[in-house]
Amino acid sequence: MYKLARSRQFASAFKQTVNAPIRQATLQQRRNLSIHEYRSAQLLDQYGIGVPKGAVAHSGKEAEEVAKSIGGDDMVIKAQVLAGGRGKGHFDNGFKGGVRIVYSPREAGILADQMIGHKLITKQTGERGRICNSVYIVERKFARREFYLAILMDRASQSPVIVASSQGGMDIETVAKEQPDAIITTKVDIHTGVTDDMARKISEELGFSPQCIDQAMDTIKKLYKVFMEKDATQIEINPLSETSDHKVLCMDAKLNFDDNADFRQQDVFKWRDTSQEDADEVKAAESGLNFIKLDGDIGCLVNGAGLAMATMDIIKLNGGQPANFLDVGGGATPEAIQKAFDLITSDPKVTAIFVNIFGGIVRCDAIAKGLIQVVQTMGLRTPVIARLQGTNMEKAHELLNESGLKIFSIDDLQSAAEKSVQFSKVVKMARDIDVGVEFSLGI
Repeated sequence: MYKLARSRQFASAFKQTVNAPIRQATLQQRRNLSIHEYRSAQLLDQYGIGVPKGAVAHSGKEAEEVAKSIGGDDMVIKAQVLAGGRGKGHFDNGFKGGVRIVYSPREAGILADQMIGHKLITKQTGERGRICNSVYIVERKFARREFYLAILMDRASQSPVIVASSQGGMDIETVAKEQPDAIITTKVDIHTGVTDDMARKISEELGFSPQCIDQAMDTIKKLYKVFMEKDATQIEINPLSETSDHKVLCMDAKLNFDDNADFRQQDVFKWRDTSQEDADEVKAAESGLNFIKLDGDIGCLVNGAGLAMATMDIIKLNGGQPANFLDVGGGATPEAIQKAFDLITSDPKVTAIFVNIFGGIVRCDAIAKGLIQVVQTMGLRTPVIARLQGTNMEKAHELLNESGLKIFSIDDLQSAAEKSVQFSKVVKMARDIDVGVEFSLGI
């Protein structure tokens, strides 16, 4: 089963597509671990790939020491936040720019104090921003030419592809839209890898000068080696530069790795920074739940990713908005239900909870008992609409209806979705005017 709760790119795409037919989001699924830029540089350096000299700092004082160790009076300080658009972003303290040029160790320390401990807000983070816990200080290199190069998996051909462009240092989506001819795409046979001829062809088409072709070829082949050996899903170098002294350097690197390979890539996965992720999604992953927070007000608790997608589809079709994607997996035990309800009810926007579970591995009556126990223990006042189908569903229906709790058992999916949306709207109106509300299936 895919670990959707730990999928940062999928979660982002999922949230962006929630106002479209939700099922389309699965077509863009990614399962990635993202690591900070300084970690990416460390990994590339281990493979003998050229990167600017630099180091990470976690305080202003440490930043000043790092700058002294680099030497010179021309450096770049970069906020280590897992988001694009850092250079044009701003911090919650009013400081502007997550990427700045500094000319002395003292200036590096001052700017680091302005960044560390504050949230950086960019076009990708939204207004909530993301906390900056460290800065990366590197020597400033001057590029004669800047290129773009990425290695990723192409699902259509089921093989790795190298995507390159002579228009480096720019947003690649903009380049693809405005200058599609500037994009070079090369499929790689996974059995033979990147050959010398392939690497040379890419290097020459990009426009490296003759004295840098061999270095560029070597860099491309080594990047592919990292991609394969480390179970990467994407390696993006932007820009890949030819410097004024004819060296090929990866000036900025974004590396993502397949979450399903964490058991054999422990050296990489120990670099995971949970402070850059949604706290509820981190908590869910630790509990073995697949959870993605959305912007709606109807909490969803479902077993099975496909059923979860269908549940959110039908909520949308009935005019509601799902508050989350939550798949408890095959074992919908009382413990799993308790953890799921903790996550759902931690969102103050939730005004109703739709439980849609197929009782196959676990009987419906056992699920019903667990559901009753959780609602009683939590003293939950939010209405719960439960659709339990499968083994012992009649017994489950009886248990829920006789519980005396705000749990409404409905067999038909469409009817259950309708009631979820109706109850949600009533609770929202009641909260707005600060009155209590009681429910029955007659509304």
